[in-house]
Amino acid sequence: MLKMIKAGLLLSLVIFTSASFAAGKGYTDLAAVQPTQDPTKVEVIEFFWYGCPHCYQFEPALTKWQETLPANVTFIRQPAVFSKVWAQHAKAYFTAEVLDVVEKVHADLFHAIQVKKEKLTSEADLAVFFVAHGVDKAAFHQAYNSFIVDTKMRQAKTMGPRYGITGVPAVVVNGKYLVNNRSAGSFENVIKVINELIVQESK
Repeated sequence: MLKMIKAGLLLSLVIFTSASFAAGKGYTDLAAVQPTQDPTKVEVIEFFWYGCPHCYQFEPALTKWQETLPANVTFIRQPAVFSKVWAQHAKAYFTAEVLDVVEKVHADLFHAIQVKKEKLTSEADLAVFFVAHGVDKAAFHQAYNSFIVDTKMRQAKTMGPRYGITGVPAVVVNGKYLVNNRSAGSFENVIKVINELIVQESK
């Protein structure tokens, strides 16, 4: 038992040392470079979950950052899917995409789940939410159960493992670098590291 405890402490030390080293440059390299949608632009992907309080805390800084993006940067929000609840929230986001109401409902979905403590994990509950935001009820159900949303969901389930995502919020720059609060040290530093990588990848 003592040997097991010592081994566990050693493993923790190794993990901590690796994380500390990663924090030195603010990001970690992906195990395998992933293709981007447009090779002529620098792609930034944010993996998130509406039920994650850290994602909610990061959202204001990320929204402000989006307003400063240069023309050669493509920003993509990517819901992570690690459970049935995460999947329901991801489906809500993709439904909003299909209905072209992401900017109208994104912040409010976070607020409803994080502040109002609404679960929003059923089609019926989400229908009420979307209708309250001006979406036709029939249009919501049609989009929610559409082939395109189903396709996006299938893709989302493979995205996390493909990029080596184990937690959120996490940001991937140009299919090469993973930036998160652990590697950068703070949400403020996450933004700084993303900007530095954009400059580096723009050369």
